[in-house]
Amino acid sequence: MTVRVLLADDQTLIRAGFRLIIDLADGMEVVGEACDGREAVALAGTADVVLMDIRMPGMDGLEATRRIAADDRLAAVRVIVLTTFEADDNVLAALRAGASGFLSKDVEPDELLRAIRVVHAGEALLTPRATRGLIDRFLGGADAPPPAVPPSLEALTDREREVLRLVALGRSNEQIAEHFVLSPLTAKTHVHRAMTKLGVRDRAQLVVIGYQSGLVRPGEQA
Repeated sequence: MTVRVLLADDQTLIRAGFRLIIDLADGMEVVGEACDGREAVALAGTADVVLMDIRMPGMDGLEATRRIAADDRLAAVRVIVLTTFEADDNVLAALRAGASGFLSKDVEPDELLRAIRVVHAGEALLTPRATRGLIDRFLGGADAPPPAVPPSLEALTDREREVLRLVALGRSNEQIAEHFVLSPLTAKTHVHRAMTKLGVRDRAQLVVIGYQSGLVRPGEQA
């Protein structure tokens, strides 16, 4: 299956560089380009993965990500946020809005292609360590008091809460399976049940919820 990629960035040279890398890769093709968020939303239905710049004129990438994530017709579309600065507070907002993860614009070609494949395969969350570092920065230091547990977490079983905690710590399905002595398929099922009960579409959002709920503290190690 060919992974269809949409490039959304207002800089022509950035789009051209990414197009060259992606079109030369096996099993991938660029199906469109957008220079602002409005065009990205309009073209999202043609793609499996959108590489979305946050800072664009008109409708920015953050709003475009929100609209894509909120559209049931685009439920299978995954968004990777592109940023010049990993400490951009809009990145965390994009993860909350439904983005699958983020990459720096100076990403190495191999990492870019790997990220697209990981997201397309449904694993979503990219570079867990970097994403956790971002969340650490915006949710406070290790001594910050934990926020109240959202009522929605009450719908989770004890096992699902622990799965959520492990996802937030960056554990893969295989690592979660090993932790509980389960098959990877069963671990994946637990992850998807937690996502369904919490009304999220992506593992990245599980990470944010894990931190915001206090199940994981900033700075905690797996």
